[in-house]
Amino acid sequence: MTTSQTTSFVRLRVDLVLEITDAGALTGAALENLAAGRTEAGRGPADSDGPDTHGEEAVREDAAEALASLVDPLDLVGRVPGVELAQASWNSEPVDYDPDAEDWTVGDDEDDAYFGIEDNETDNEEAIDAEYR
Repeated sequence: MTTSQTTSFVRLRVDLVLEITDAGALTGAALENLAAGRTEAGRGPADSDGPDTHGEEAVREDAAEALASLVDPLDLVGRVPGVELAQASWNSEPVDYDPDAEDWTVGDDEDDAYFGIEDNETDNEEAIDAEYR
């Protein structure tokens, strides 16, 4: 079987740092998204585990949770021809970020250990400053 006849899998790692400029708008969008998901599933507010579902409570308390609830990896690759999403995982967390610090880089060596990735000759990682694009 030739390479063109076999399926290949590629890990695409994207590391973004986002500034939350309007936490209220972010939380509101996340709550609307959760409510729409309940409606699509045929459930209403009476089907929740109380006044707030666990997801609603989480997005109200933590902007990072609100962001994670709105991000869908399929949106990143859904329109890319010739690929199909095989597996995805994502999270969001607050970070200490100083845009003026010269020593801050996208990702770090600890990320490689977490993901079980070692340096190899095919790595082509380059930090791109979105401000200059």
